[in-house]
Amino acid sequence: MVTKFDILQTVEEQDIKFVALWFTDITGIVKSVMIPAKELENVLENGSHFDGSAIEGFARVAESDMVLVPDISTFITLPWTHADEKTARLICSIHTQSGDPFIGDPRSLLVKALNQAKNMGYTFKTGMELEFFLFPLDQNGRPVIGSHQDIAGYFDIPDDPIRSLRRQFLSSLTEMQINVDSTHSETGIGQHEIDFQYNDALRSADSILTARVALKTMAAKQRYYCTFMPRPHADLPGSGMHTHQSLHSIETGVNVFADKEAEYGLSDIAQYFLAGQLEHARAMAAVLAPLVNSYKRLGTSLEAPVNVTWAHVNRSALIRVPSTAPGKEFHTRLELRCPDPTANPYLAMAVMLMGGLDGIRHQMPLPDPLEETLLQRGRGRMRQVAVLPQSLDEALDALSNDDVILGALGPYVSDRYIAAKRQEFAEYNRQVTEWEVNRYLNRF
Repeated sequence: MVTKFDILQTVEEQDIKFVALWFTDITGIVKSVMIPAKELENVLENGSHFDGSAIEGFARVAESDMVLVPDISTFITLPWTHADEKTARLICSIHTQSGDPFIGDPRSLLVKALNQAKNMGYTFKTGMELEFFLFPLDQNGRPVIGSHQDIAGYFDIPDDPIRSLRRQFLSSLTEMQINVDSTHSETGIGQHEIDFQYNDALRSADSILTARVALKTMAAKQRYYCTFMPRPHADLPGSGMHTHQSLHSIETGVNVFADKEAEYGLSDIAQYFLAGQLEHARAMAAVLAPLVNSYKRLGTSLEAPVNVTWAHVNRSALIRVPSTAPGKEFHTRLELRCPDPTANPYLAMAVMLMGGLDGIRHQMPLPDPLEETLLQRGRGRMRQVAVLPQSLDEALDALSNDDVILGALGPYVSDRYIAAKRQEFAEYNRQVTEWEVNRYLNRF
């Protein structure tokens, strides 16, 4: 267990000059307050006061004073900082001046959801597959999308400097106490994936938050641009964040999703949880696929499914039950395949968990799996299945009508999140694209 004394001692021993206090707005953008290291002891005791009035979804000017409260277990040194710029990082929760958790803090909302699971006897664990693109920067510092500098195909070995850069990624993430299973090339030109080890959901969310900043920073130092945009170009595949999930008994640590005697190896608890996520999938999409651009990824491949179904081997299903080897039933998990890496990881984990817990509470019946892709099934045999929203606007409509997912966000965040995303969609609709000009200008 890390203590405040341990942190202060590390700062002194490593001659750390600054400490970055990180938090997120409701859309998942990382915000930071930098303090000199000599102020750290005071901040650990009393928090750091800041003006939240200009932060997306935080507060009106009349109630703008907020306090950053560091989680001391998140203390790390940022490995890309050295000498007079050596910097450590703490992830913070946000409190009001009276000391209460701020109802608009995404991290606190996840903690609240995890406490509900705890009251039911469960811990929630997750593991993510984070996809991203690396594009070289031109002489003006702009990313060159689809550059043939990196043409490695699926699981191919990339040439240097990409191979070296990926090794730097893994080394730095390890230094920051983020455990990685592996990394490999993906299907798109310049596309890569990093798979994170299973962990408690709060730590998983912290890891995603940290990795997004770390990868962008390290890539830029090597004159590459790292982007988590779901679909950066029409001729390239999309980037997702497949999320593996399971519940574990607080008392024993046993994976309560596993039942080796049941079909598919899923316990009743797992089946209820799965049914709950299917029930709330359309509403969850507004949080798990949060951008206008997200809906240009979904439905473009089996890796970005839109059919609200589940299966064992069918990768066009929204939720897949990966195989487990005999004797490895403790690895039983559900893989949700619609999230993308732009989602606020705290809100994403909260809505996934609350959707599943609702299934458990109401013992929702699980529909039969759909092991064949819908394209392979004849029209006469096709089962009627729901599909995810086809636009951000449609997803927001679904969210607005789902009390469980709205409850996971709380009225304060849900109102502001929906308003911010409605504005984003309205701005998008006002744009006149190059495609429209090329198609219509000379025709009419």
